[in-house]
Amino acid sequence: MQFIDLGAQRERIKDKLATAIDKVVAEGRYILGPEVAAFEQEIAKYVGAKHAIACANGTDALLMPLMAYGIGPGDAVFCPSFTFAATAEVVVLAGAEPVFVEIDPDTYNIDAKSLVAAIEQVKAEGRLTPKAIIPVDLFGLAADYVAIEAIAAREGLRVIEDAAQAIGGTLGNKRCGAFGHVASTSFYPAKPLGCYGDGGAMFTDDDELAEVLRSIAFHGKGASQYDNVRVGLNSRLDTIQAAILIEKLAILPDEMDARQKVAARYADGLGDVVKVARIPDGYRSAWAQYAIETDRRDAVRQRLSAEGIPSVVYYEKPLHQQKAYEMFGRAPGGLAVSETLPQRILCLPMHPYLDTADQDRIIETIRAAVAA
Repeated sequence: MQFIDLGAQRERIKDKLATAIDKVVAEGRYILGPEVAAFEQEIAKYVGAKHAIACANGTDALLMPLMAYGIGPGDAVFCPSFTFAATAEVVVLAGAEPVFVEIDPDTYNIDAKSLVAAIEQVKAEGRLTPKAIIPVDLFGLAADYVAIEAIAAREGLRVIEDAAQAIGGTLGNKRCGAFGHVASTSFYPAKPLGCYGDGGAMFTDDDELAEVLRSIAFHGKGASQYDNVRVGLNSRLDTIQAAILIEKLAILPDEMDARQKVAARYADGLGDVVKVARIPDGYRSAWAQYAIETDRRDAVRQRLSAEGIPSVVYYEKPLHQQKAYEMFGRAPGGLAVSETLPQRILCLPMHPYLDTADQDRIIETIRAAVAA
């Protein structure tokens, strides 16, 4: 059994993938070939953003907006502690300081009250200038952008949506990737929309920002690649990866529907024995991961392993407790949810091609482990 079955997806579209890849190889336009622009147009339309700027990976997609906004030394950027390191890593790389915020115990996304408290604390201390918020759409569920964008507007802060796990998720009538001033995503192979290597993209409705992001992604180029108007990066999406993503994007709506069915089956089968994912009204998760919580997490994981069923702990330790980030600020009142969740959380196999018989076996194994 696979935790994420990319093989089943590949089998479904293998002929189209082969044709797309062969075309790129035959034409020889490996960097910024026509497929890159075509994919940017298609993904922008899907997300509902005016501009999509493809790049080399999801980390660069988070870093470049900070660079474009001139965020750096002396600035504070607010982000959750319960997330992958890249969210805070880019803040440090830009020269600014991350300030870690507590998460909601049900959605695992940034808690608005903790965010407000963190902002007020930074303002009162006076050492750093609040500049931006990086909410994370964790496990595919959009953060509370109604609250976050209201806070940002009141405080004059930029919102950089970290939608690395959430392409295909929605909040109201907007898709993840369309929130904030700019959004970033990753096309790492395990993501709901992933390529066969590294890849990423940024989304914005701001024409001027889009132009700056394109420049940064190509060594800070101006009129040509030999006209450098700013310091930039070498961060381009390979043409082959764009060709692959075009084919995968075509089946994403169908895969999203399938993920909802898998999630519903987990909820029905496990909701009375463990804490299952809760999706607020008006939201649809992209289900990058399916997380459960139980005080018997280690026993459950051992039983799953004995049955040949993979599981993963996301995340083993919050960022504010990790050596690389323990010196940075955090919201007042502590981050108790972020600190205790790693002892209870477990992510189960989740993908659109999960066989119902396999899923039932997962459910039965977990129920037996909890009962024991």
